[in-house]
Amino acid sequence: MEKLLKIENVEKYYGSRSSLTKALDNISFEVEKGEFVAIMGSSGSGKTTLLNVISTIDKVTSGHIYISGEDITKLKGNALNKFRREELGFIFQDFNLLDTLTAYENVALQLSIQNIGYKEIETRIKKISRELGIENILDKYPYQMSGGQKQRVASLRAIISNPKLVLADEPTGALDSKSAKMLLEKFNYMNESLEATILMVTHDAFTASYASRVIFIKDGKIFNEIRRGDNSRKEFFDKIIDVVTLLGGDLNDAL
Repeated sequence: MEKLLKIENVEKYYGSRSSLTKALDNISFEVEKGEFVAIMGSSGSGKTTLLNVISTIDKVTSGHIYISGEDITKLKGNALNKFRREELGFIFQDFNLLDTLTAYENVALQLSIQNIGYKEIETRIKKISRELGIENILDKYPYQMSGGQKQRVASLRAIISNPKLVLADEPTGALDSKSAKMLLEKFNYMNESLEATILMVTHDAFTASYASRVIFIKDGKIFNEIRRGDNSRKEFFDKIIDVVTLLGGDLNDAL
């Protein structure tokens, strides 16, 4: 299969020479096109830092990150802005929807920035919103939506421009259990039917069990990695819990 993302010997330090903190310690792994990968780790493990350097929100101290063969650690200025706009989709824990725009307008803005025509924008939004089950809330403002609806609108916005990689940061963190399950089922649909490649950071084992592979981070290093394979989601969940136990994490934080 095609390698979409390649992380090569990435390190990230914070602080000054007299007080350095190593957030990422020589991390390397690959994600194939069409994969749904979860990254797990306790608070302070480095998982969010890893997502930040992949998303180009932060810069690596050393190492390289390749997306479709392009070294994104070398991108600057307009080239970097263009890459973020066209190649990445973002789903945040707090939704990041604009309160003064309807759901439709929040999503359309993502495409209009890329100079896509009105008719094409309308066609894309109608098609994918129907597939995500939110076509009936497109005229609503964020304050009129539930948390689950907001996150599905954010998911629509993330995939509407057909990005190479969708990055999700604790996407179920602000949702109740029912809304979280509905969202994760939509993630599976996005991955399997819309062929979205998803990299998701989570501390939650239930959320991670929807992925096809889980990478565990501890103290800035890769601790372990497991694949779902032919296991049921329940069986995969149990395997994730086993690794969380080895990590020494609090199981209450993983459930």
